[in-house]
Amino acid sequence: MTAFARRARASAGRLHPELSLVSYTLLGHLEERGGCRATDLAAHYALDKSTVSRQVSALEGAGLIERRSDPQDQRVQVLHLTAAGKEILAQVTASRRVAFRERLAGWPEEDLRRFAGYLQRYNAAGGGLDPEPEPDPGTAPEPRPAPSRA
Repeated sequence: MTAFARRARASAGRLHPELSLVSYTLLGHLEERGGCRATDLAAHYALDKSTVSRQVSALEGAGLIERRSDPQDQRVQVLHLTAAGKEILAQVTASRRVAFRERLAGWPEEDLRRFAGYLQRYNAAGGGLDPEPEPDPGTAPEPRPAPSRA
């Protein structure tokens, strides 16, 4: 598991110099949710609010996210991806998918299904994170980055 985490952190820097694994994970969450508050990010990933605050500041400074007032409560600031954030996230996601496909290319279909099932089981046992939907049993699942607790 340590080697897996170390490889994930190292690959994030190679894919895009501005995007750490934590940054990539937060951008992906914002895209999936259509935006959310920084406190929601902290709660979802069990991160300290100060850690999320630093990441959010860096992502804002890079022009990858922006704050918008919540239309239902003007006191609340919701984080959203900018056009540049969406573009970089798409580039990094595409690069990660290529890397996953290359690494798993020789695996038999049944091994891929078992591996995906084991990863889901492992992630579900971690608690605190939203469970992922079950993959369609007729297709190999699309690999997804693991959330960081850094």
